[in-house]
Amino acid sequence: MGFIDAMMAGQVSATDLAAVAVANSIWFPAILLVMGVLMALPPIISRHLGAQQPDKVPNDMWQSGWLALICAIGAMLLVQLAPMILAQMTVEADLESLVYGYLDAVIWGAPGFAGYLVLRNTSEGLSFTKPSMWIGVLGLLLNIPLNYAFIYGAWGAPAMGGAGCGVATAIVQWLMFAGMLLCVRYHHFYRPYHLLSAIQGPNWSAMLALFKIGFPMALAFFFEVTLFAVVAVLLAPMGATVVAGHQVALNFSSIIFMLPMSLGMAISIRMGYRLGQRDPTGCFFSYKTGLGVGLALVACTASFTLIFRHLIADVYTNDAAVIELATSLLVLATVYQLSDTIQVIGVSALRAFKDSKGILYITLFAYWCCGLVVGVVLAMTDIIVPAMGPYGFWIGFCVGLTAAAVLLSLRLRYCRRKLFANPEWQLS
Repeated sequence: MGFIDAMMAGQVSATDLAAVAVANSIWFPAILLVMGVLMALPPIISRHLGAQQPDKVPNDMWQSGWLALICAIGAMLLVQLAPMILAQMTVEADLESLVYGYLDAVIWGAPGFAGYLVLRNTSEGLSFTKPSMWIGVLGLLLNIPLNYAFIYGAWGAPAMGGAGCGVATAIVQWLMFAGMLLCVRYHHFYRPYHLLSAIQGPNWSAMLALFKIGFPMALAFFFEVTLFAVVAVLLAPMGATVVAGHQVALNFSSIIFMLPMSLGMAISIRMGYRLGQRDPTGCFFSYKTGLGVGLALVACTASFTLIFRHLIADVYTNDAAVIELATSLLVLATVYQLSDTIQVIGVSALRAFKDSKGILYITLFAYWCCGLVVGVVLAMTDIIVPAMGPYGFWIGFCVGLTAAAVLLSLRLRYCRRKLFANPEWQLS
């Protein structure tokens, strides 16, 4: 959907594409708390299944739902700080107007998005992943005509330009929640778990326990994503063309990232299941298998990106200057795909151990103390070399992701030694 938003906005103008990039750089970090907290849910549920305790699943789902709703409301309030953020930058008036239009619309999709994530993560924790795939496909197909309607003013909708993508996104998020709710309510797979048999009210102690596990994971996810989001904001004063070129390369890289990230989610679920069974050997067999598949994938995706980088940029926009910059940045994108794959699989494996604090400290250091600092120094100062602009930030991405990959792998080795020395460690 992010690809569709960027491509369709880019066909209007570089300013509309840049507006979608800047708006997402504000919106996505705000909604990350919901996404990050709920990342703890699938391995927790898979542990219950491995331990033959399926009766615990409904309570975890409902308490995660209440927690996600609170976080979604918090995200909606955080977006109200957007004027303070944009006030610190020199942003073109047309660009600023489109950013506000996008944000004012997309925030109303937050509660629907939270509900969808709760049901999707519950289903994935039960190792039933096809519903989220099909609903995701349907959401993508609906996103295209809705984008068209609100960008160009078709079928009675207002013509909003790139800001219309925010309206379309909010509508699709509620429709996906409705689809997932219907699936959980009526599909025979879910009947033995009685997920919706009775409404369970908020249990503050249970919600706090989930929050303590999920919040550090949310912060870790925040540090990674905001490394990229902050760069879009820092690039805004350099003009719409620079932001648009950066957004094209980043958006395509984000699509590629879905492969190792999804693989990591599967690894986390399988490792959690084996931990529930008190099977350390099987747990790390799942990790090694997943890592091998991930390395094979990155060999394919990096080659594809490098070979077809010109064609990829052409799909997003007709602006020659944007295409030239995006093509150059996609070369750097091929460099960090290896590190990105290793780090996301490492994070997923540690998530199965509920090692949220280890993930938090490593990602904070790698992305902000290494990646962002190196990026700012190379992109905006002459301390080491003459200021490199967007290229300096992308070199910073490579540095940050590589540091994360190395440190997370070392942390996982530490967890492995402790687990084999004491099979009861963190298996409760």
